[in-house]
Amino acid sequence: MEELWKEVLAEVEIEVSKPIFLTFFKPTVLVSLESSVATIDAPTHITAEYIEKRYYSLIKKILDKKTLQNVSLIFTSAGGAGKSRKSTEGPLFAKDITNIAQKARPQRIRPDFTFDSLAVSESNQLAYTAALTVASNPGTKYNPLFLYGTVGVGKTHLMNSIANKVFDEHPENKIIYLTTEEFTNEVVEAIRDKTTAHLRKKFRNVDILLLDDVQFLAGKERVQEELFHTFNTLVDKGHQVALSSDRPPSEIKKIEARLASRFEGGLTVDIEPPDFELRAAILLIKSKKYGLNLSYESAKAVAERIVDTRALEGFLLRLSSVVSGDARELQLDDVLPVLGKTKQAPSFLHPDNIIETICSFYNIKSTQLKGAKRDSFLVGPRHICMFLLKEETRMTFVEIGNLLGGRDHTTVMHAVDKIREMITLSEKTKEEIQFIKRKIKENLLE
Repeated sequence: MEELWKEVLAEVEIEVSKPIFLTFFKPTVLVSLESSVATIDAPTHITAEYIEKRYYSLIKKILDKKTLQNVSLIFTSAGGAGKSRKSTEGPLFAKDITNIAQKARPQRIRPDFTFDSLAVSESNQLAYTAALTVASNPGTKYNPLFLYGTVGVGKTHLMNSIANKVFDEHPENKIIYLTTEEFTNEVVEAIRDKTTAHLRKKFRNVDILLLDDVQFLAGKERVQEELFHTFNTLVDKGHQVALSSDRPPSEIKKIEARLASRFEGGLTVDIEPPDFELRAAILLIKSKKYGLNLSYESAKAVAERIVDTRALEGFLLRLSSVVSGDARELQLDDVLPVLGKTKQAPSFLHPDNIIETICSFYNIKSTQLKGAKRDSFLVGPRHICMFLLKEETRMTFVEIGNLLGGRDHTTVMHAVDKIREMITLSEKTKEEIQFIKRKIKENLLE
């Protein structure tokens, strides 16, 4: 049964998106195949129902081909797979974190933030794999590991997952996980109390140091110096360092070049925001945490409206307060009233929309905008384009530079800073940019 189901899943994986496969198909098990009736077990009722409704014919077609039979399918959620399921589980949300043995975990590490409790799709697959590799063999590969991405994409979850896996498998290892703000406070207190020797002993003798939100190191020279030497000591010893930020090292302002260089010395991974299908999957699985039973249609409606994963959980919390104790499957009519009170996450424009609008407004060609010429009638629009690309999209300075003719990221940074300053000093510039923004949105509606 196990070998046959592996072959079936291999073909299913080709037919469906990666988030759908990882979330709904990978945890399933073929329990039996008797008298041309296949019994397929899923971890939850929602998963079983979803697969049956949407993928019955696909699975049947594959099973018919593999078995040379006319197979009928039965879907269960009885958990009858036992050990078989454990071997096929992927990086999904933990089924029951309350049963995890409570140990004296290092300070601030959340026991529910594990690799098993993280939903994975194309947007975070590389980050997940890299973090898992680091946790499996600390200090031997990807040292340092630098994760970056916008708010709510799972950076902190992955950092905690590394700590939890290492602690569970090697509890003798000394692990420190903290935010940059907390590290800063410790450095300031050590300087004030003249206990810097104790501080260095604390941080330079750990097996794993995990530091969140390193963008807040900007401008803190003494803290950067302390981290620089701590970093060098740990890496030289073969001990693991993992860092997270909302931007890549090259885009962190007011940070020492030597420190930024150290950050880039290992593996740097960009975590993109979750796509629609992954958001819907997150809702369906996390709803169980709040005692909710969401229909797939209602989960889709919420996923279309809410982009940020933290906001998704906030929505589930509000919904649970409204329908507390209601065990039935919640439909669109149940979620829409709560969804209507939820602020929609800001949408992000496609770069082409911005470039086309700017070229039209200034009566120039996109080839001129992206070209090497620095004529006065091109420089201003080009700088405004760089500014709007940074403000209205999720592009990095490097990506913007590459898009606009292969320009260096420092050129883009300078242009963005210049336009920001001009907006505060020149009412004309401010009004011009506001008008261009309105034109971009009008063009999208046409």
